[in-house]
Amino acid sequence: MCGINIIANYFEDVHEQSLKIENMTSLLKHTDSGTLNYSYDKHCLMGCHYLSVFDLETGQQPLTYEYKGVTYRIVYNGELYNMIELKNQLMTLGFTFTTTNDVEVVLKSYIAWKEKCLSMFEGVFVFAIDDGNQLFVARDPLGVKPLYYSLQNQTLVIASEIKCLLQYIGKAIVDKDGVKELLALGPSLTPGRTIYKDIYSLRPGHYMTYQKTLNIHRYWILHDEDHKENLENTILKVKKLVIESVQKQLLSQLPLSTMLSGGLDSSIITAIAKQHDNNLSTYSITYEDQEKYFKSYDYQTTMDDEYIQEMLKLYSTDHHKITLKQEDLINALEEAMIARDMPGMADIDSSFLLFSKDISHHHKVCLSGECADEIFGGYPWFYKEELYNQPYFPWMRDLDLKIDLFNDKVKELNLKDYIIQRYNESLKEISTTDKKKQLIYLNMEWFMQTLLARADSQTMRASIDVRVPFASTKIIQYLYNMPTDYMFINNEEKGILRKAFEDFLPEDIAHRKKNPFPKTHSPVYTKLISKKLKESLKDSSNILYQFFDKDKLIEFVESEGKTLKAPWFGQLMMGPQLMAYFYQMYLWGKIYHIQLEF
Repeated sequence: MCGINIIANYFEDVHEQSLKIENMTSLLKHTDSGTLNYSYDKHCLMGCHYLSVFDLETGQQPLTYEYKGVTYRIVYNGELYNMIELKNQLMTLGFTFTTTNDVEVVLKSYIAWKEKCLSMFEGVFVFAIDDGNQLFVARDPLGVKPLYYSLQNQTLVIASEIKCLLQYIGKAIVDKDGVKELLALGPSLTPGRTIYKDIYSLRPGHYMTYQKTLNIHRYWILHDEDHKENLENTILKVKKLVIESVQKQLLSQLPLSTMLSGGLDSSIITAIAKQHDNNLSTYSITYEDQEKYFKSYDYQTTMDDEYIQEMLKLYSTDHHKITLKQEDLINALEEAMIARDMPGMADIDSSFLLFSKDISHHHKVCLSGECADEIFGGYPWFYKEELYNQPYFPWMRDLDLKIDLFNDKVKELNLKDYIIQRYNESLKEISTTDKKKQLIYLNMEWFMQTLLARADSQTMRASIDVRVPFASTKIIQYLYNMPTDYMFINNEEKGILRKAFEDFLPEDIAHRKKNPFPKTHSPVYTKLISKKLKESLKDSSNILYQFFDKDKLIEFVESEGKTLKAPWFGQLMMGPQLMAYFYQMYLWGKIYHIQLEF
């Protein structure tokens, strides 16, 4: 688990920028864990915050290797789950190895097979390889690991976190397109874009080369295949794929843990992991006074406790229940925003940050059930016709009500047209009219990226390695071509997954209705965030005044978020969560000294 930075220019000597790469990389060390390492060359500087879960003694990077007179250097972040198989193949080609980690395997795979190695990798990764004349950069197919870049004149600057690029550039500019991304799509973003001017994200399943010019290529995309198995064999295949994915991600020299909510996804992962590790630890999250104030609603119908207890009775893990305080949740909004470098999912981010920090006191490796809903059809927009047939992203509601909050200057940006444009552009990337396939692709490219960005940014901030076994190309490719009625056996969301693991789980967990990551229901939280947001409105430089109609913004705050009746994004962002999002927006404008150009 690492953070990486690169400054490359094959036209000029970049040695004089060594202090810049060091300052950028120092921003990646959020705790006392790990080390900061550097590699300097005339045309390419590399920095790495290194926190290993393999080869703890000899796995330091950047890693240098000379082959046939060429010196190669690599910085890498990720885990390669088929490392042993690839290493054996490389040894038959004459390569030898001095470490037991995957960094050396990735580097020598590239030397042996160039960009073709990407189709051979099973894992999550970003990496950059310099050979003295060219830089090769790649990101894993599903985008589990982030990578950002900016081309400044002829200098390519690459970073794991946007804050490093902002430090290099020296200012944070958000232009017209950035405002559209933030207000129309945020916290989701167009694939390949960020909200900042001249800063981009390398898209999942893409690689780029840089020498005289910057060239970007796609190496992986979902594709059509015939689905030949009957329902019974399909169920068995789904079970096999999930078990294999979890088992591959259990490799670690450090103790393992899982996040356990008592929901379907985390319970499946815990059940499989426990069979591998008899000393498995599990973690759950809740909030003070949650039992007192919890109210069931469409998206969160039950609390987690009784289901967690059922799993503990069946699998006997070393369980830790983490209870967050309302005030801590609000105080962490700032750090959660800084971790993401933009307003994110508000207290869903800050709670995950605090949760991850608590886990980090005891474990550095933790498995999560993230991504199952995007792949197996867990969201209501997979099966509610009024959602999947709307002419824009199905996780957006009542756009006109949302847009009405903005001031006239923002309304002139035609945000609704921008949303529809981006929606149609994504659909054109895959040649299918099959609604289920379209939804899987849209969720993979958009909604899942928002959640993966949340997971990576907050866990990196806490210095833990969170793994997401459901984010598997083998699983999603298989589900993509599966008949729709197979996916929704018995008219249940994620029906195929439930059926596949009925024998692993208590019956009521196998068929428990999907519940999202828990939010707080306490009125104390609502009062506290309302007070914070009201105080921020006294600041005449509050960036919210640049975006919102002042009277409607004040009315929204005075009503404690009740004037907007639909979620801003997804299923949770309304009421107190939306107030927290607006407060994060205020903090972002103030802390990052945002310069608006629109």
